[in-house]
Amino acid sequence: MRPATRAAIFRRLRAANPSPTTELAYASPFELLVAVMLSAHTTDKSVNAATSVLFPVAHTPAAIAALGVEGVKPYIRSVGLYNTKAANLVALARQIVERHGGAVPSDRAALEALPGVGRKTASIILNMVFGQPEIAVDTHIFRVANRTGLAPGKTPREVEDGLVANTPPEFRKDAHHWLILHGRYVCTARAPKCPTCIIRDLCEYRHKTQPAAAQGTRSAGSVGKAIRRVADDRSAPARRRTARARRP
Repeated sequence: MRPATRAAIFRRLRAANPSPTTELAYASPFELLVAVMLSAHTTDKSVNAATSVLFPVAHTPAAIAALGVEGVKPYIRSVGLYNTKAANLVALARQIVERHGGAVPSDRAALEALPGVGRKTASIILNMVFGQPEIAVDTHIFRVANRTGLAPGKTPREVEDGLVANTPPEFRKDAHHWLILHGRYVCTARAPKCPTCIIRDLCEYRHKTQPAAAQGTRSAGSVGKAIRRVADDRSAPARRRTARARRP
């Protein structure tokens, strides 16, 4: 794909959603780390349901460590693989307290050394908490990058390296959010919404879905609005939690 085409794709994604963010609810760097770690192999909705009852009880590394594995489990039963994740969460909390003074570490090696934290989770924390232009690659981004031609690759790391190397610097900080939302709501695994996709003429996907009669009147702009509306709806709990956290 030509550099000009890549830039045009990100310009359109930015125009449709100028301030993208995660759909996970959180009010601190540690809460975000917990939410992202719990989100592996499950939905953001399930994670938000779990953390909405966990965080009011324990939202710091010390508090999570004090709960212990058996104390954490009842709060995260809505999350897939909750037994393993409970053990990882408590071990992660204890390690942050013992090795990092209770603060989320700011370098990749320290983050990836935490139990239950892999490269993707570390990239999200480095990007969202510490402002580093990292691009985490999940199944949605892997699919979008390969379909569109933005960064073809056989593995998530190949795709990540391609995106980091070829995404124009002005778009790199928010690229992860734009691509994951596009993959969730437009470039879906089954029956992607190609007829209403805002980048359909720039995309290199050879098997674009054809417009159905019922889709003919829906504009590309409406898809962008739908993405923003869903993102706003799902981030509302995070805004409420942040507001509560800031109250004296």
